[in-house]
This record gives sequence, structure tokens and C-alpha cells, in this order.
Amino acid sequence: NGTGNITSKQEFGDVQLHVEWASPAEIKGEGQGRGNSGIYLQGRYEVQVLDSYNNKTYFHGQAGSVYKQHPPLVNATRQPGEWQTYDIIFRAPSFDDQGNVIKRATITVLHNGVLVQDHVEVRGTTTHVGEPKYTKHAPKQPISIQDHGNPVRFRNIWVRSL
Repeated sequence: NGTGNITSKQEFGDVQLHVEWASPAEIKGEGQGRGNSGIYLQGRYEVQVLDSYNNKTYFHGQAGSVYKQHPPLVNATRQPGEWQTYDIIFRAPSFDDQGNVIKRATITVLHNGVLVQDHVEVRGTTTHVGEPKYTKHAPKQPISIQDHGNPVRFRNIWVRSL
């Protein structure tokens, strides 16, 4: 909390990623100010981490959303303090020599074993303000866990290239 993002040394393209996370048992804050973090695939495509248990916020900012692009199909969030799981399948985008997108990224997410994103197309970098857009980047990039200033715990993180 407040110490900066955690970023992998290794870089990845297509991956299967497992992450377990928990927001504090004691509820403090509301909306986006409650257990807010994120999993950044290739450092730019975010799957939102948020305490979404009885917590109103904008629809595409809930836990399991592809941030500001695709809301989760269902709210699968457990109570605050309980461990949550994400199982993510990410397919990286590809670009031509001029930087045009040949193939958009796709994301599938299971939140606590429940399908919340079903092979959705990512429309570009996930940003808080403005429209998503693609910018050409290397085919492999690091994975990051966001420090959004809210306490969130992580454990049992593993990744494998596909």
C-alpha cells in the first residue's frame, strides 16, 4: 500500500495467470476507494481488482471487469477479508510494421471459478480517462500488480506462457 506497483522481471505474451487476492475484512471507503488494485497484462491491459461485495460503483469498474471496457458478466465477489481467485487467459495483440493492429488482445476471466469475461476483445490500453487505443508494443511485456493506494493482499500467483 503506497509503495508502488509490483512488476514481473520476465515478459509475457499469451498467458494463463492465476492470482489470489483479498481486500481488508474491515470495510473502509466505498466505490473505487475500497480494495482497489488491478492486474495489468503486458503492463497496459487491466483486469480490475476491487472489493465489489455490496459496494456500488460504475459497472465497468467492478471486480473482474476489463477496466472501463467490459463489465463482468456477474458479480462473483466474496465477502471482504475472504480470499478471491482470478484465473485469466490472455491472448496478446499483434501489430504490423506500421503499428496497425492485426489482432486485438482477448481476455477470459474466471473469478472464484465463475466465468465473468468470455474471450472478450480488448479495445486498447485500459485508461481511466479517454478512449482506449492501441499503441504498438513488443510482443512480450511484463505483468504488473497495481498499487492504487488501497490495502489489498496477494498470494499464490503463478503464470505460464501459452
